[in-house]
Amino acid sequence: MLKRQLQVCRLGRFAYDKGLRLQKEIEQEVIEKREPDFLLLLEHPHTFTLGRRAKTDGVLATVEMLKTLDVSVFETNRGGKVTYHGIGQIVGYPIVNLSPDREDVHKYVRDLEEVLIRAMADFSIEAFRIEGLTGVHTKEGKIAAIGVHIKRWVTTHGFALNVNTDLSFFNWIIACEGEPVTSMERLLGRELSLAEVEDKIIANFAKIFGHFVEENQELKITK
Repeated sequence: MLKRQLQVCRLGRFAYDKGLRLQKEIEQEVIEKREPDFLLLLEHPHTFTLGRRAKTDGVLATVEMLKTLDVSVFETNRGGKVTYHGIGQIVGYPIVNLSPDREDVHKYVRDLEEVLIRAMADFSIEAFRIEGLTGVHTKEGKIAAIGVHIKRWVTTHGFALNVNTDLSFFNWIIACEGEPVTSMERLLGRELSLAEVEDKIIANFAKIFGHFVEENQELKITK
């Protein structure tokens, strides 16, 4: 099988609503042209997002407290319930064409988990799946959340990995199934370079999904 091109875009600090608009633009591009695939890697300001299975009471903070915490709230079309995006966290948005040979949503989610499990192993962190739950877990708690959306077999949304994340923000939501959360920083006892972690994610993503990587910082989308 020929490897597909993966354009990797490291976008740095990026507003959540701006990220949604960018995903939609690239999604349409991939649907129309069917290639290449994209992987957006970025860091959002403090944000709570509500997936399709979320309930409004999943956010525990009042409107006044949200203002104090400087947290924005968005409803999205991804799967899952409530999650947190924020500073010190790597968010990955794969915009990938699964057609014709990867048209299996369950396998796609398991493959995303495998990318992160292998990336954690590169830092000597033992990570694993828990049957019946989505995401990546450790003995100390959940380290990465996954929620995806698929349109005409093109993926959007993706994963959020806690690297140097301030975990206190999770106290203000009922995250996913309410399981405890952790971060790479907490497990390793040191702050990590986001770029170093991104390198491992990119390498493992390319292996799992069969891509060759092209870094694209300018993100030129043509209609």
